[in-house]
Amino acid sequence: MAKRKVERRARKILGEDPVALVWCGIGKAIPTPPKDVHRAAGKGRLKGRHHWLLYVGAVLGFFIIIPWYLLDTLGKKIDGHPSSRPARGRQVRQTTEGDTSPPTPPTPPTPPTTADRDPAEGVFDGDWSLTAGQLLLRWYSQSPNPRRLVLLARDRICVAASPRRRLSPTKADDFQIVTEFSHHEARIEAETGQPRGFATFRIHFADSSWLELRQLATPQDADHFLSTAGAAGG
Repeated sequence: MAKRKVERRARKILGEDPVALVWCGIGKAIPTPPKDVHRAAGKGRLKGRHHWLLYVGAVLGFFIIIPWYLLDTLGKKIDGHPSSRPARGRQVRQTTEGDTSPPTPPTPPTPPTTADRDPAEGVFDGDWSLTAGQLLLRWYSQSPNPRRLVLLARDRICVAASPRRRLSPTKADDFQIVTEFSHHEARIEAETGQPRGFATFRIHFADSSWLELRQLATPQDADHFLSTAGAAGG
């Protein structure tokens, strides 16, 4: 379960005990919005800011690990024996003894057309002008971390964020509410009994838009949140 300081922080910013809470995230990259829509929303970031250790690791990998791997692979090729080619000879003999026509290459799969691709990629309903799309456009301007704390109160749904780039869902206690909705403006759609690690839920807004959230942190919080939201939605 969430640590006591997380619960204390939630109680403080809500002014009451939360009915349920869970750390979660959008789970996928934010789809690329049209340029005019992005510009009208202030051209906010659409990607999170990574911790500095990630950049250090990338530099080390590029200048140390990759050259070492290439040298090791080259050394193995030089020291190894030349490969024989019996398989190719057998294939030619089998072809000449039977059907002399060359084998038909497999048909490559047809790439999806633009009409087949989902512009929202399962993240939201796809309409950038509605509530869910506008919330995504400001997602990383609210916090560089992709995770959000969704809190259910008696008469509202609150979304909170931490200013940290990295956070521990069980210890973060510096989050602030970035947006909230009354029960007339939004509702949670969730199913109980989902496999841990793959559970998702949606926030449906009054303008028919929706946002899907996943990567629910801490099993106890996730189970309680889904059962509470599912009961309220039913």
